[in-house]
Amino acid sequence: MIYFRYFRMVLGTFLQYRLNMLLVIAGQLFNTLSTFLGLYFLFERFGNIDGWTFGEVAMCYGITITAFAFTECFARGFDVFSGFIRQGTFDRILLRPRSTVLQILGSNVEITRIGRIAVSAAVLAYAIGEIGVTWSAMRIFTVAMMIVSGVFVFAGVFMLGATVCFWTVDGLEFINIFTNGGKELAAYPLVIYPQRVIQFFTFVIPYGAFNYLPLMYVTGRSDNALYALSTLLFVPFIAVCLIAWRIGVRHYVSTGN
Repeated sequence: MIYFRYFRMVLGTFLQYRLNMLLVIAGQLFNTLSTFLGLYFLFERFGNIDGWTFGEVAMCYGITITAFAFTECFARGFDVFSGFIRQGTFDRILLRPRSTVLQILGSNVEITRIGRIAVSAAVLAYAIGEIGVTWSAMRIFTVAMMIVSGVFVFAGVFMLGATVCFWTVDGLEFINIFTNGGKELAAYPLVIYPQRVIQFFTFVIPYGAFNYLPLMYVTGRSDNALYALSTLLFVPFIAVCLIAWRIGVRHYVSTGN
């Protein structure tokens, strides 16, 4: 598959500067670890957040950061897409007989995000043993789907941010509210936020659909199996993102014109 060819090329580039790669991985690892320690000390001081225990919030954090890290690793091309527009590189992409989405995905693979993935996966593993529920096949499947769904939701947000560049050329700073800001928001159960925030980040940008609602089911706070199925809301969301992307491509005006 052509994407894996892109992946091997990018990996070869990183391996040319192994010390730099290892230092960046270490930086990502300690940055994520320090954020988690902040969460730990918060619970040491207050005990719980609106009734949610440390293990439950750690699971919320682990799932969100794991999903975001995988998205940064494999969909970073959309986050830096404004450079393709400014430099006219997107013209070359349009000339190739391959999907523009696939080419942008393969253009920037951030291998160094494995440091962040390692920490968040360790936090998730700790939380799984901490929340004290009886693990069934359905709960295990739901956790796996939460991560998969989260990757697609974050990738969709990156794609929408890139689509805006077809009209603005440069990426707009407010998009970071929904990418990096969204990651920080979704790292905690949405119940701690105002009702309008919960509704927006569940039915418009479905962070709550891949995290908060299924987390209610996994932790035993609700027996409603529909909460587990809410992870599937990433499908219509990513479909809307792809439609928006195609509209943006049709409105693209080459820098050579």
